[in-house]
Amino acid sequence: MPQPILYSLQNCPYAMRARLGILLAKQPVMIRAIDLRNKPPEMLVVSPKGTVPVLVVDNTESPGQPTIIDESLDIMLWALSLSDPDDLLYSDEPNQLPSMLSLIGRFDNEFKKHLENYKSAKRYHEKSKTDHRQQCEAFIIELDNRLSKQKYLMGDKLRLVDYAILPYLRQFARVERQWYTQAPYPHLQHWLKQHLISLLFSKAMIKYPLWLDHQQSFLIGK
Repeated sequence: MPQPILYSLQNCPYAMRARLGILLAKQPVMIRAIDLRNKPPEMLVVSPKGTVPVLVVDNTESPGQPTIIDESLDIMLWALSLSDPDDLLYSDEPNQLPSMLSLIGRFDNEFKKHLENYKSAKRYHEKSKTDHRQQCEAFIIELDNRLSKQKYLMGDKLRLVDYAILPYLRQFARVERQWYTQAPYPHLQHWLKQHLISLLFSKAMIKYPLWLDHQQSFLIGK
């Protein structure tokens, strides 16, 4: 059976999240790097919305009708449902999973909107930059408070949420780097730094040649 195919963009936070999930689950997947200015026709056929990530999984029960997963969190959950060696989904405490998914949902639906406004205001030198940053900070303060009491976001073990919102917090830290390094969030800063210097993150950020240039896929997750 062919390996699943992941269409990915290196610095897209959603694609980053998908790659992290696949690596954490140790699921072999063939990655195809893309450029959003020149999207592969093969990707658009299976996912016409044209955004990444897109995972194509062969369906053994219906050959020729693959399963398409084109939401990043769903890709993480797909991979970890097959293999979860670090128990990121709380198999030992299933009552904790809904609260973890709720926190991820808040970052997907609320924080990301404020982050995009913050990035745009910085890019175009808008006066509203500070207001948008402060809207993001409401979430940052909550996380820093959590991390002042425990090692990771849901306790003393890494869980799905630590990886699922990592790409957003990386982006936040990069909008105004000097401000961020001096901001009063030492626990979050330490948490983020440890992720960014990890071998896992280095593997997730490997840059691959574009699929359309070489028609070459690369194996990850094994």
